[in-house]
Amino acid sequence: MKAAALLLLPFVLLSSARPGEEIKCNDGGTTLEMAACARDEFNAADKELNAAYQLLLAAGEKEPTFIANLRNAQKAWIKFRDASLEARFACEDQDDRVCWGSMIQLDWPAYKTMLTRERTEQLNKLLAERYSAE
Repeated sequence: MKAAALLLLPFVLLSSARPGEEIKCNDGGTTLEMAACARDEFNAADKELNAAYQLLLAAGEKEPTFIANLRNAQKAWIKFRDASLEARFACEDQDDRVCWGSMIQLDWPAYKTMLTRERTEQLNKLLAERYSAE
């Protein structure tokens, strides 16, 4: 429940812009503008992860056991990532801002981005190790 609320927080905050206006990334701007940067950074990392995953699926298309195991591993990794976020930003209070302040909207996506990039590296390494000799 708390994770869902945190995931929605940036969208709620970003929706406080004037109607029709999206808050854009500005690293030296307001917290909302920096949160937009964090959102953009995660979105880019997530696209890279999905591209690496798709390449690995395509490379292993003739190996159904590998593909099934890869899919299971990726689902498990997503659960691990989410649990890692929950553990890192654990807070006894209902409102995470009590524990983490307004920086939670920057720190949460930054850590999620870091974990996502690490996973992308793992997938790219697996791709190179399994299929680079072909």
